[in-house]
Amino acid sequence: MDQKNAKREITRLRKEIRRHSKLYYEQDQPEISDFDYDMLFRRLQELEAQFPELDSPSSPTHKVGGRASERLKKVTHSVKMDSLSDVFSFEELSSFLEKTRQQLQNTDEEILFTVEPKIDGLSVSLTYENGVLVLGATRGDGVTGEDVTANIKTIASIPQQLSEPLTLTVRGEVYMPRDVFEALNAEKEAAGEKLWANPRNAAAGSLRRLNPDETAQRRLDIYIFNFQSGSLYKDGHAPQSHRETIERIRTLGFHTIDLLCTADKDDEILSAVEKLGQSRNTLPCGIDGAVIKVDALHQRALLGETSSTPKWAVAYKYPPEEKETRLLDIAIQVGRTGVLTPNAVLESVQLAGTTVSRATLHNIDIIRQRDIRIGDTVIVRKAGDIIPEVVRSVVSRRCGDEQIFRFPDRCPSCGEKIVYDGQEVDENNEIIAESGAARCINADCPAQLERRLIHFASKGAMGIDGMGPQIVRLLIENNLIQSAADIYHLTAAQLAELPRMGEQSAANLTAAIERSKSAGPARLLFGLGIHHIGIAASEAILNKFGNIDALFTADADALCEIEDIGEIMAQSVTDFFSLPETKQLITRLADSGVVMQVEQSAPVSDSLAGRTFVLTGTLSSMTRTEAGEKLKQLGAKVSGSVSAKTSCVVAGESAGSKLDRANQLGIPVIDETQLQRLLHGEPLAEIIP
Repeated sequence: MDQKNAKREITRLRKEIRRHSKLYYEQDQPEISDFDYDMLFRRLQELEAQFPELDSPSSPTHKVGGRASERLKKVTHSVKMDSLSDVFSFEELSSFLEKTRQQLQNTDEEILFTVEPKIDGLSVSLTYENGVLVLGATRGDGVTGEDVTANIKTIASIPQQLSEPLTLTVRGEVYMPRDVFEALNAEKEAAGEKLWANPRNAAAGSLRRLNPDETAQRRLDIYIFNFQSGSLYKDGHAPQSHRETIERIRTLGFHTIDLLCTADKDDEILSAVEKLGQSRNTLPCGIDGAVIKVDALHQRALLGETSSTPKWAVAYKYPPEEKETRLLDIAIQVGRTGVLTPNAVLESVQLAGTTVSRATLHNIDIIRQRDIRIGDTVIVRKAGDIIPEVVRSVVSRRCGDEQIFRFPDRCPSCGEKIVYDGQEVDENNEIIAESGAARCINADCPAQLERRLIHFASKGAMGIDGMGPQIVRLLIENNLIQSAADIYHLTAAQLAELPRMGEQSAANLTAAIERSKSAGPARLLFGLGIHHIGIAASEAILNKFGNIDALFTADADALCEIEDIGEIMAQSVTDFFSLPETKQLITRLADSGVVMQVEQSAPVSDSLAGRTFVLTGTLSSMTRTEAGEKLKQLGAKVSGSVSAKTSCVVAGESAGSKLDRANQLGIPVIDETQLQRLLHGEPLAEIIP
């Protein structure tokens, strides 16, 4: 490859890796498997090594993880939280071991390596002062992470106070146990929601919730694997090895990584890595590799580190297990938003510790691109070792009887014509090609109704205990509910007559329905199942608009002013609230006593009464939403647009058009430091003379 083509390929890879890194680290919604991401990363590393003149300090290969979320307070780590270099074969691992020995050969000391599992979770640091937990933070980009202290404290295995009054910081990996992950995904599937791709993303999404109560429900756990700073001993004694560090951390009450072995010979190390790989499906937590480290801490100091990775450790990444089986059929499932998802019906096969008979095919584009046909011998694997997916067909095994799959023209549930998210038309406006997600747009589709109501009643939405998929199905079959509003007209007498219900169960369910009326407008908005709108978006929207009724007159531009609400999300909301059936539904829910208004807390003072503030740009100590709430507590009004009536604009980093508009109108502008002074009681007149 010449330099011109290499530059083009490097540019493409960097763009693609940055996109997937943002999806993985910041949004917890990966689109590709870890293995596929690793291969993209490896290819970029190879090209940058081959063409060093094209390397750049801003390349993803020199970065760690992702940036901190704007929704959470940022934390600067006292010790940088590096990532590890990856190796993908025993040859590469042996090369690392040999290179390390060569670099330490002048020390004339024994060189020992430890082997331990690489937990597939979210890396965090825990800081204790005088034995008391004071800070929990995510890794972020290695330098700046997110303050998740309140959520960290919900993890039962993390000690709130150590048995000794030590000041220190340790590093660990928060993970979601397999059984919790599987139960959570089962709930999501029943509610017609998008499944978590793997336990790592489920753990990350759970730990970064704004409400600690929601994190507590996810039953996260943690393994501590490193000492970052401070002192592990009262007398200041420093551990001499990784083994000693782990043992000391364990005595302080932390769950620690089990070291599989400590060895100096390649065959012992490789054997431990291989043995771990064979047993990984039996472990209570997900792992995606084995970590091999130099044991002696002073030897680590001699080896040092690169800009983003230590030279004294590597992660051996296990390839995903793949199996051959036969594709018997392709079944269509209708989700709560009307999306038709093709699922492969397979001859049962043992894969990653479980029996697999169904696998996702995502959408029609995947089937076409991979030329997957009914009757094919196919390769299946588990994305993230959890969710089965069809990788490709084995074309060489075809006998001629295979059938090309054609998506149905009509919804298999209601018979209405389906539409595609992507369509190409000719000069006569006739459809000549269809792509993307297939969707049934019939609001009365039975399959959608069932999944919408399951979602409405689910824990994350209205939280109606006892109204799971089976009960919802039973209520629909008996013509007791046809919409979410019907739920609030059910009586104990009606429910008691249902099969396997009984008077006590009926009473419990009606009580749960009554309690759900107070779930709040954000959970109601989420429960309505609007495409692209999750619970975080629902909370942000209601923080701005205050009540559900206001959304009937909200326009897309006003919604886009909300942090983390994009054009597609805004359009979904305006489209939904423009429907006459939405107005009817909300009216019926309100008449039933469902809370539509955000409970407003009384201002703590009126020092900013009569003042209107506009926030723009990125704040480092809080989100704009949090800053707005604090200003309201001082009696101020917070607006999303700058006008002649604006009293003051708060401008963070990368402030845009609102700052320009403020300057044009001569509106006073303050920075984040001045905002903090204002929030701590300093009069506005002293900040803006």
